[in-house]
Amino acid sequence: MQSPADRQDRHEYPAHWEADVVLRDGGTARIRPITIDDADRLVSFYEQVSDESKYYRFFAPYPRLSAKDVHRFTHHDFVDRVGLAATIGDEFIATVRYDRINANGMPASSPADEAEVAFLVQDAHQGRGVASALLEHIAAVARERGIRRFAAEVLPANNKMIKVFTDAGYTQKRSFEDGVVRLEFGLEPTDRSLAVQRAREQRAEARSVRRLLAPGSVAVVGVGRAPGGVGRSVLGNIRDAGHPGRLYAVNKAFPEDLAEVDGVAARRSVRDIDGPVDLAVVAVPADQVPAVVAECGEHGVQGLVVLSAGYAESGPEGRERQRALIRLARAYGMRIIGPNAFGVINTAPGVRLNASLAPEMPRPGRIGLFAQSGAIGIALLSRLHRRGGGVTGVTGVSTFVSAGNRADVSGNDVLQYWYDDPDTDVALMYLESIGNPRKFTRLARRTAAAKPLVVVQGTGTTPQGHTVRATRLPHDTVSALLRQAGVIRVDTITELVDAGLLLARQPLPAGPRVAILGNSESLGVLAYDRCLAEGLRPARPVDLTTAATGQDFRRAVGQALADDTNDAVVVTVIPAIGEGAPGDAELAEALRAAAAAVPGKPVLVVHVELGGLAEALSAAASTAPQAADRKAEAPDAADRPPAALPATPPDGTHLIPAYPAAERAIRALAEAVRYGQWRREAVDPGRVPEYDDIDEKGAARLIDALLQRGQGLTIGQEETCELLAAYGIKVRRALPAPSPDEAAEAARTLGYPVALKATAPHLRHRADLGGVRLDLADEEQLRRAYTELTELFGKPEELRPVVQGMAPRGVDTVVRAVIDPAAGAVLSFGLAGAASQLLGDMAHRLVPVTDREATSLVRSIRTAPLLFGWRGSTPVDTPALEELLLRLSRLVDDHPEVVAVTLEPVVVAPHGASVLGATVRLAPPPARDDLGPRTMPAY
Repeated sequence: MQSPADRQDRHEYPAHWEADVVLRDGGTARIRPITIDDADRLVSFYEQVSDESKYYRFFAPYPRLSAKDVHRFTHHDFVDRVGLAATIGDEFIATVRYDRINANGMPASSPADEAEVAFLVQDAHQGRGVASALLEHIAAVARERGIRRFAAEVLPANNKMIKVFTDAGYTQKRSFEDGVVRLEFGLEPTDRSLAVQRAREQRAEARSVRRLLAPGSVAVVGVGRAPGGVGRSVLGNIRDAGHPGRLYAVNKAFPEDLAEVDGVAARRSVRDIDGPVDLAVVAVPADQVPAVVAECGEHGVQGLVVLSAGYAESGPEGRERQRALIRLARAYGMRIIGPNAFGVINTAPGVRLNASLAPEMPRPGRIGLFAQSGAIGIALLSRLHRRGGGVTGVTGVSTFVSAGNRADVSGNDVLQYWYDDPDTDVALMYLESIGNPRKFTRLARRTAAAKPLVVVQGTGTTPQGHTVRATRLPHDTVSALLRQAGVIRVDTITELVDAGLLLARQPLPAGPRVAILGNSESLGVLAYDRCLAEGLRPARPVDLTTAATGQDFRRAVGQALADDTNDAVVVTVIPAIGEGAPGDAELAEALRAAAAAVPGKPVLVVHVELGGLAEALSAAASTAPQAADRKAEAPDAADRPPAALPATPPDGTHLIPAYPAAERAIRALAEAVRYGQWRREAVDPGRVPEYDDIDEKGAARLIDALLQRGQGLTIGQEETCELLAAYGIKVRRALPAPSPDEAAEAARTLGYPVALKATAPHLRHRADLGGVRLDLADEEQLRRAYTELTELFGKPEELRPVVQGMAPRGVDTVVRAVIDPAAGAVLSFGLAGAASQLLGDMAHRLVPVTDREATSLVRSIRTAPLLFGWRGSTPVDTPALEELLLRLSRLVDDHPEVVAVTLEPVVVAPHGASVLGATVRLAPPPARDDLGPRTMPAY
């Protein structure tokens, strides 16, 4: 029998079910519970639904809802009867509801775990993926309320709705009776349902970005009446770039009779524009932005680029203004780049959009750029423009996004767009912060498997304008996890451009073997030394001498490329003086011809003070006028209009990048080698092994019992050993020794030889301080050691001494696992002591860890040679260590309530690994939005 208070709890409004979602066509909608205040909205919505859709919903003509229907469909207890609506603005565009039923199909309450579900989508919004999004959310609600199965009855002719259910990826049962198709399916997420959900997420978010980057029509709101100013500048940039779509200048202060500004149609308001507007660039003061957004929403604008400042970057008041801006835009189904953005660029021939503050359109090319900071965006565009010339052509930009405060569209959204963008081969990102590390890592892994992703990551100080999830992981750990996902992590903008140019121009190297040749012995040696420092395997440099001709270079490069013992070729060049010295154009043509004759291996050039080399080499495969004709036919390359500079050579030859310093070329090459290795390994990432001796259910029972004691606790030693043992991890027994006599009794129980350890926090794991005595062979040695410890460090109650049986000698290591609320579960490994504590020599992997990842984890630390027989020492049992890592990964993955585990030390001997100390912390698991329905960040 429920009390009145219990019944009131059942009716409490579940605000956490509210969510914004991106629909299939890139627009947005809001999903929320239906309440008693929605009666008029429901009636209005139903009146806009066609008779056919009504028939499909109710299996009979149903022209209007009765008062009883309206009451039923708006009064829910949010437990056994739930209704959700998808809204745009203040209007319903779709509804879904479930009613809990028993085995006979009658209304029921818990513990009945089945419910009937039904949808209705306004005809104008069918085909936008609204029903699929609603199904994800109503399924998550049902799981929360203890419902495990849905049943749906659908007319056979209602193919659209049948497809919504069958495509969802859940395990289904289908039957046909009395002219009705009955579908039953479980609601537990499956691998297929998650794959379907993420594929839909990718398509929707990619299309939402595409609508911003490839608009058919653009309005710039805030164009000044006088030259200058942000709005007028952006208008000129769009016009000068040659955007083929309709362009409008908007300012409410324009005179009523003003028809044009700088040759562009002028309007006083977006409402005054006759045709549709796909993109609005907003450059008005922050206090005027809400009115502009409302105008755009009412006119049906699809997306906004907000250049206006004065938002979260300006403090708490601005942060509230930013939240209100996003809520308003989403109410109209619009997405926003910004606020405080620098703008967007798309160099595609059919788009040619420069809706940014960049005064010149970048060269068209295959590199995608994303920056959160406008200043960094300027620097990136500038460096790519200066470095665009290469050995066989020029490299340019496909798309550029500077997201400013990235209050809505973020790097994750742009990654979704680049993933299948045919015009982007390499993605470069400067990230001052990562708002959703778990999602970014997932998207980065998928993107990196298709095309290189190079990232400069901020140092951990979050800009004031950015909203990010709190993470407890150090910056280096996050960087390591990004590398695990295939991200090419670099530290500076220079390295970002260096790596990007190589990856955009050259094939990936098949391995680390490098041939070095050139006309300078000293420069070749410098390159050789840098190869060694970066972990590459260079051959001895080949000195062609300063007398080398273009043909000498061509012959040497061709031979190096044809040699199966080389995976890449680095050409070093210094200025040569004399009659036989090759000119820039001759050398460029020689290198291009050699690379074209033996394709498939990367070629890099290191040149010193050759001002005309990059330009001359660019001309070697360009359709632009050649060097001999340039004086008469064209201006200098730097002054030539961007449209005259091709993105790729006409014959498809790979472009050869040129670097002004050996260390920069070799660093870029080393990143390409590591990325190539990751790509090859990503084809077969390994598997998460099964172990027959794991007692998952027993561990779950123990965890549930322990959590009854509190919300977050570090469990005792006995419980720790019991929990770890359920996953086959045995902790070597240690007995407390509060007195010499009890120490002797413990040693007799365990058997000699033993170790005596002080476990006080300031002495734990600090053998260097003398708080550990090893190999105590008998009671006399044990008592002597006990006396020494107490004389040295204090009373036993301060030392907390324990006696433990001796483990086989080996290498002391440390293994940790932690669940971070932002990044997820992370497994870490390193050597115990100074290597990990002082030098930070730890390696990290995301859980669950595969067998191949465990193998690489052990080998990723700088001190790994100590495990493999360094300087004649005995190699230890790394397979046993890897199994320990895999078992701990399984424990944390199976039981997210295990939020932290430390195994220290883990002594890895020539045969076996012994865990000598362990701590485990339990807590209710952090919420995982990556397993729930698709949502946009909440505001």
